[in-house]
Formats: sequence, structure tokens, C-alpha cells
Amino acid sequence: MTFRAIYLEKDAAPLVRDLDDGDLPDQGDVTVDVAYSTINYKDALAMTGRSPVIRRFPMVPGIDLAGTVVESRSPDWRAGDHVIVNGWEIGEKYWGGLAQCARVRGEWLIRKPADLTFYDAMAVGTAGYTAALSVMAIERHGVTPASGEVLVTGATGGVGSIAILMLAASGYHVVASTGKQHEADYLRQLGARDVVDRASLSQPGKPLQTERWAAAIDTVGSHTLVNVCASTRYDGIVAACGLAQGMDFPATVAPFILRGVTLAGINSVLTPAERRRAAWTMIERLVDRVRLRRLSREIGLAEAIAASPGLLAGEVTGRLVVNVAT
Repeated sequence: MTFRAIYLEKDAAPLVRDLDDGDLPDQGDVTVDVAYSTINYKDALAMTGRSPVIRRFPMVPGIDLAGTVVESRSPDWRAGDHVIVNGWEIGEKYWGGLAQCARVRGEWLIRKPADLTFYDAMAVGTAGYTAALSVMAIERHGVTPASGEVLVTGATGGVGSIAILMLAASGYHVVASTGKQHEADYLRQLGARDVVDRASLSQPGKPLQTERWAAAIDTVGSHTLVNVCASTRYDGIVAACGLAQGMDFPATVAPFILRGVTLAGINSVLTPAERRRAAWTMIERLVDRVRLRRLSREIGLAEAIAASPGLLAGEVTGRLVVNVAT
């Protein structure tokens, strides 16, 4: 069986290449006919070579995939099952989802929710799954819609956009932070009640600032995350899941020891299966399919390569869903 994939070799430009099933590495016990994948920030880093996220070469990138099992040696899966994979180091250490065929471990798979199409699942992808994990952290902390405003930074990105959808559907007062003020209407259509300029958060600020946020989801890191923590209310929570501004955290302990603020790290790569299933159940329940289609667009494999620099530069709004057949 031949299939097409984005193929990365060390010190070489990415390309779309024809492969056959004999090329698939022996990295799992389930073979999946991939219907759709997607591009995330990490995928764009891999394809541009801007960060050493690839652990071994050659590599097929793509930290997400959705498709149908065609062959299985796992007792948990059989041919015809509709499945999703997010993370588990695919696209970094193991061949990933930007291909028409993938071989994965059975324990990496979860069953695709019945009410989501393959396209919908990848319009959500790791970005939306990470957003769901962040919303779950806020709920576990006891923050309710009555608690006050919830901030989402990097709001026009994939994580931010779907976080807004989910929080608004749950009744929270969502405030979106973005540097793209021309996208304010887009953010309000997703459910944000207010939009603030990221410039108010992205520069060095005071260790403690006026209390405002009952909770926050931060996709940006660096000074933005510091300022979000500094302006979070007593006993609030900040779910940190991104580093678009940087990996640094030039903060003080003041918000944590004087206001009892909780900083919750969100790692979507190695999340246990039970929590993954809970996240996708939440996604199935809360994400409006019509709005999901509005914040996503379909592209092909070659377009995924071309789109990567723009994604890293913050020029992409919403989600890019990759139809691996084109």
C-alpha cells in the first residue's frame, strides 16, 4: 500500500513524499487510515526547523490524527474503529499524523466521539483538547460562572478560540486578550463578552496588580503570564498551556503567597487516558459545530508546509485542518 506524507530529514526542507507501508517504523500495534490531521504550533516548529522538537530523523510530523483502524494487533481495537490520537510524542519521537497512514500504539488511541466528524475532531485537535484540559482545571478549582471574569490570552489562536467557545457555552464571562484588534468581532462571535489589547499584559508590570480575574487560561507565557497571575483574584487559578511570547517566567512569588493564586500547568502530551476521554466528552458536549466550522479551514499536505511560518508569526486565526488526501 502506498501513501503520501510530509517527510522531514535532518538539514533538509520538508516535502510531500510517496511512501509504502514497508516504510512505516515498527512503533506500534495499530495501523490507521488517516482522514484528517491538523497543524499546531509544535508542528510548525518541526516543519520550519525553528526549534529542535524532532528527536529522530527521518520524521513524519503531526501531533494529531483522526481516522479508521485498518489493522490491529491490540486487543482493544479492531478494523473499522474510528479513533483519535493526540500527543504521546507522535510527530516528535514517533511518526505522526501528517500522512495518509500511521502506525501507533493501541494505548495512545481514544474512540472518536460519535457526534464529531473526523473533520470536527481535527478542527478541535490538540489545541481544543488542551483548551478542554484547561477548562477542566478551572472547574476542579471550584471557579463557576458566578465567580467572575475569566481571561483567555492568545485568544485568536487555536487553543484560545476553542477555550472561548467552551467557557462561553458553560456560562462564564469570558474576556479575550489579543493583539489583533481587527478580530474583535470574531472573538465576540465565539462568545467573548469583552476584548482587551494584549499590550496591556505583555510588558513588565508590578508584582501585584488590581485583582480582576477569577481564572485565566494563558497560551502566551513570559511577561503576559506574569501579569495575568499578578491580576488574578484571591484564590483564583491560572491554567498555563503555551509559550507564544516565551518560556521565561520573570515573576515574584507575591500572587501565590499573598493571594493564594494557583498556577496550574497543562501538559496535553502524556495525559492519562481517563482524563483524555473526559476532555473529549466535554468537547462533544460544549463545542458548537457551526462555530467550530467558522474558526477552521481545510488545507492539503503541501499547504500545511507553506502555512507553518505564518502560524509561528501569529498570522493564523483559528484552526488549520489538514485533509491528508489532498
